[in-house]
Parts: sequence; structure tokens; C-alpha cells
Amino acid sequence: MTERAEQEVDLSVLWRGIQRRLPWILGLSALLGLGTYFWARSQPPVYAANATLIATGTSAAGNDPLTGATIKAPPLPEGALTQAMQSTAVLNPLITALKSASQISDAEKQRLISNLNKELSSQRLRTVNLTARVDPYSGGSGIYTVTGKARTANAAAQLANLASQTLLGWDRSRALDNIRRAQTGFRAQLAEIDNQLRQMSADSVERQTLIARRANVQSSLTQVGILENSATGVLSRLSDAVPPLQPESPKPLRNAVLATLLGLLLTLGIVALLTLLDKTIRNEDDLAGVGLPTMATVPRLRQRDIVFSGIVRAARSTGLYEAIGFLRVNVKAALQGKDHPVLMITSTAPGEGKSSLTATLADGLAASGERVLIIDADLRRGTQETVWKKFNETGEWHQLVGQGGVRTTPEALANPQNVQVLQVESNVDMLPAGTSMHDSLSVFNQADIASALALWRVHYDIILIDSAPLLALADGLVVGKHADAVIMVTEYGRTNLQALRNAMRRAERNGLNIAGVVINKADTRDESNYGYSYSYSARGGVKA
Repeated sequence: MTERAEQEVDLSVLWRGIQRRLPWILGLSALLGLGTYFWARSQPPVYAANATLIATGTSAAGNDPLTGATIKAPPLPEGALTQAMQSTAVLNPLITALKSASQISDAEKQRLISNLNKELSSQRLRTVNLTARVDPYSGGSGIYTVTGKARTANAAAQLANLASQTLLGWDRSRALDNIRRAQTGFRAQLAEIDNQLRQMSADSVERQTLIARRANVQSSLTQVGILENSATGVLSRLSDAVPPLQPESPKPLRNAVLATLLGLLLTLGIVALLTLLDKTIRNEDDLAGVGLPTMATVPRLRQRDIVFSGIVRAARSTGLYEAIGFLRVNVKAALQGKDHPVLMITSTAPGEGKSSLTATLADGLAASGERVLIIDADLRRGTQETVWKKFNETGEWHQLVGQGGVRTTPEALANPQNVQVLQVESNVDMLPAGTSMHDSLSVFNQADIASALALWRVHYDIILIDSAPLLALADGLVVGKHADAVIMVTEYGRTNLQALRNAMRRAERNGLNIAGVVINKADTRDESNYGYSYSYSARGGVKA
């Protein structure tokens, strides 16, 4: 049962990965198909014409040049004709015949001759080729198809016919070999008899015998010469090639469909592999083995909304309102029983959105009537002042404790009795990080953080500390010891699961209380991330 459950989870993860990248899969496949279609249309047409030959495996009676009426070549061994087709004995006569072909244009003729010469060198025929259907039990009988390919229908037909004629000539030449060998033998006998006659006297008996013998040899030579005209091979013409009506290639539509299907399979395979290798956090299932609850899944804000409205306003008018509502409820549950709690918000690496999340959470808590203090403890890259500046250009400073005093986090930790804070909205005060500093860790090591928080927390219902990423700096490990709970912010599709585990190990070794994880910047198209509840609204468009 466990193995089956794991397999189902793997398949669901794979399916979600394919769904996320489905536009890319379909787009790349369609692009490949279109590219193949237009490429195929730009290619010159190729016509293919077929001429057929028939082979008889049994030799005719009369293969003896002295007794038979005809001379026939011996049966063809299996594969002999295919090998002959690639030899100079067939291709060179074919090239010679092509040069005098009248129905083929000069340009096409030169192209075909050039291709045949190259194919002869490489022993890979494409311009002409031979296919055989031979019965192995009939002594080599069968049908051979000679295919010629050219850029015009007439040229393809003539090429196939010339190739079949060349094969017939080569086959007949095998029968002529026996006759020529017999002629050579008879001529040698005549020469020997003539030599002997020249050495004998005119009236000797042996001379008369040699003359009679010479007459018999001469008669045999004459008979062989007569048989030369009746010599045949085992091949004979079955049908000539005719010009085809349609080109064999290109076929743009077929090629486009095949390319699209191939592209679809390739992209699906690549996406499946990437999904299986993807160890980034995207939903609650990815966090199942971490041992921490998912506090909320917060959708990504559109950059356009952030530019025109700022993060806080953009969050109010989009799905973040509902997501922050879930986070607010879970935070209250995690801090239940704590008076004036301190909550630190951090991440594994920069850019995961912890500062934006801190600001929007503070806005959500303030909307429910709670007084909130935000402490920007990311002294290297503090951004809370920038986040709230777009929301409230005219924030007012007011006294937190003491008289007058300091207005940045480093100064406030050094002098916690005299601190002023910036009111960024009703019920939300903020202590900015101030000028960026490289030696931020020394500030926290030298400060009495516990005393400072104890002095400030009584004025607020909750304090939110925006801390530096745990894997980037050690600052958060020092500050987090004084927080009642810590929330880890991860970025959808970016934060690696192993990085989160590393950050958690650091936090646990230093005694931090990790309350849970927030998946930030989630893809709203992936419904498995946060369900349908965020889009549930009252009639008239007013949020419930």
C-alpha cells in the first residue's frame, strides 16, 4: 500500500509539472510543426518512378554452345543483383546512357550524374535503388523493382528505364562470357593447326588430316558466333516506368504533423524529467517530509500592481487578502497563550519576499484592530522603509519610549530607552533598518535584545521582526532566540527543499522555535497550491 501511495503521489507531481508547462509544450511543438511545414514547402519536389524486371532461376536447355539453340546466363545468387547495382559495371554504363538522354534537361542531367558518381564512391544509392522479392526455393526466381528519383516526373521515369536497361545488358553479358570463352578456345585451336600445317609438306597424309580437323574447328567457331546473337540473361523486362502524377516528397502537411507529434513527445519527456529532478517547493505536499506545517500559500502579485499601488495596497485588492487572512489565523494559533508576542519572519535566501510578507501581515493584523510594531532587523538590506513609503509618503514619527531618541534599529538596540518609531498606517509602527552596514552581526551580539523587546512589546499586541535570511547571514540566528516563534518564507518554484532543511537545522541548533512555513509568490494557475477558497467572494464583489 505504501509503494502504491508513493507512486500515485509521483504521478500527481508529474501531472502538475506538465500542467504548469503545458503552454510551453504546446507552443514549442506547434512551432516545430510550422517550421517543418514551411521548410518542406521550400524544398524542390522529388518524383519516384518504378520499372520492374522478372528473373527466372532455371537455365534453359542448350547452355552448351555446341548443342543448344540459345545461351542463357546461370541463375543469380541471392543479393548478386543488389551488389551489381552498386558496381561500376552497372553505374558507369548508366551514367553514359544518361549523358545522351534527350528527355532530361541539361541541368537535371548534370545533377543526376553528379549524384550517381558520389553515391558510387560512398556505396549508398539514393538516386536509383533496387528492391527484390525473390523466392528462395525457386532457384533465384523473383521480381526486381528499379526506382529512379529525379526532380521531374519524366526524368524519374527515364532514369528508372535506363537503369533497368543497364541491368538487362549486364545480365546478358554474363551469358556472353561462356560464348566468348568458347570462341577464344576455338581460335587458339585454329592457330595451333595453322602453325602445324605450315611445317608439313604439301602431300603428306597428316596434312590432310589436319585440314579436315581445321574445317571442323572452323565450323564450331562459326556456330558459336551464330549463338552469340541468341544469348540471354535470367532477367527480362516486366514493365517500364511511367511518369508519376505526384511527387514522392516533400509532403509538408505530413511532415508537419509528424514533427509536431515528435516535438510533443520530446517536450513531454523533457518536462517530465525536469519535474522529477525539480526539488523546489511548490505546494504543501513538497513540505510533507520537512515536519513543519504550511501556514499559508500566498499568490504572486503582478508587477504592474506593485508599481502603481505599492505592495500593501496591491495586496489588499488581490488574492493576498484571503491568503494573509489564513496566515493571520495560523499565526494567532501558533502564538496562543503568549502575551504581546514577538514573531520573527525570515527566509533561506534573499529575494524570497519575507519583507513584503511582513508588511502585508502587519496590515492584516492592524485591520483586525491589533497594534503592530515592525522591526526591520535586516541591517544589510533593510527594505521595510521602501515598502511602506509607497503606501504612506507622510508617515509621522512618534515616541515609543523615553524622550526624543533614535530612529533606526541599530541605534534603538544600543539605546532602547529612548526610541521613536514611524507610524506607517493606523495601528502599524515601523522601526527602519537605517543605512546598510556590513558588520551587522556585531550590533546584535553587543545589544541586550531581550531587554529591548521586553521594554517595547508592552506597547503593542504583536511585534514582527523582519530578519536577514538564515543561510545568508547569522543575524537571524541571534535575533530569533528572543522571538516567541519564527516563520520561514519560501518562494514558489525557487526555494530548494534542501536549502530549507539546512536553514531549519541551523535554526534548531540555535534554539529557534520554527512555527511553520509560508509558500510565497505562488502561481495562481496552479490550483493545487492554495485551492478554491481564495476566490470565494460575496455577491457584488465584496470580499467575505
